[in-house]
Amino acid sequence: MAKEKVVLAYSGGLDTTAIIPWLKEHFNYDVICCCIDCGQGNELDGLEERAKLSGAEKLYIIDIIDEFCDDYIVPCVQAGAVYENKYLLGTSMARPGIAKALVDVARKEGASAICHGATGKGNDQIRFELGIKALAPDLKIIAPWRMTDIWQMQSREDEIAYCKAHGIDLPFSADSSYSRDRNLWHISHEGLELEDPSLEPNYEHVLMLGVTPQKAPDKETEISLSFEAGVPVALGGEKMKVSEIITKLNELGGANGIGIIDIVENRVVGMKSRGVYETPGGTILIEAHDALEELVLDRATFEVKKDMGNKFAQIVYEGKWFTPLREAIQSFVESTQQYVTGEVKLKLYKGNIIKAGTTSPYSLYSESLASFTTGDLYDHHDADGFITLFGLPLKVRAMKMAEINKNK
Repeated sequence: MAKEKVVLAYSGGLDTTAIIPWLKEHFNYDVICCCIDCGQGNELDGLEERAKLSGAEKLYIIDIIDEFCDDYIVPCVQAGAVYENKYLLGTSMARPGIAKALVDVARKEGASAICHGATGKGNDQIRFELGIKALAPDLKIIAPWRMTDIWQMQSREDEIAYCKAHGIDLPFSADSSYSRDRNLWHISHEGLELEDPSLEPNYEHVLMLGVTPQKAPDKETEISLSFEAGVPVALGGEKMKVSEIITKLNELGGANGIGIIDIVENRVVGMKSRGVYETPGGTILIEAHDALEELVLDRATFEVKKDMGNKFAQIVYEGKWFTPLREAIQSFVESTQQYVTGEVKLKLYKGNIIKAGTTSPYSLYSESLASFTTGDLYDHHDADGFITLFGLPLKVRAMKMAEINKNK
């Protein structure tokens, strides 16, 4: 009788490599490794050989970079989705795309389970598992780090020893470095000195995508970004795919010390965690999109959209991508993007993004209205009646309070 199959979300790191023999030993599964490429670059080098040496039946490497950009990043940029005013959702946005790809491979292989290496203290276990439950409620989910009765490895040394005992002698070092997550949008860093909020990050060792503002050149970099219906379509007048625009902006932003944040965030599981995130290209893209919306959206829509953007960020952060609420808010956001078309010029300088002019064929800004010499549309005398009515509740309350105080 054929063995049951499990699809393992595989990065090639020590944790997921140790999980391969562990799954075979404790569940007698055939292990199908699946690495989802969201733009993590050279982290994918040599994966196939490593997976096979570790006892996997096969390895899938699935490139979802463009899907990640078009279907997950763009809706978040359009929504202005920023978690707790700082975090641009780099890890959060990628997880639903990864979950979807894992389910696709599980269906193709006829697997009965999906396994992930996320810890029992973080957000990723929630994001992976909510995605899998929404797309494939029949599949079993295995989370070794939560199965403390049979997963007894507590350190990198333990995992290396376990691998060696199972004939896997790979060049993993026991030195514990930062815990990192990388994709095209960002790279996150946790661990080491970052676990103590009183300590300054050792940026010399932390940063991978760029330099600190202090080390950036003492010279501005001028760029222009073009959008059509809220989607970035060109950089410097050159038409590009969204993934190409982000790649180029990462280079430009990194070189100019842009998009480095040091944040203590509230995880879904109830604890606070401290991390340093590098999102150079994403920071520029969101800033440019915001500049265009300032011109194009009316005040009432702008106000409601801000609330919806915060809600969207929370939904994505909590792993609730495949829900009716996310679809509904995204539909609202897309309706607001109809006229978010135009060009935004920016200057990048030592960690700063400086506006250098925004234009849109749908701009609601009227120079004649905004200037001190107003045109026919605005009569200064009209402001008298407006202020009288607008301030009426304040005046009525003040009169009432005066009357009460007088009678005391």
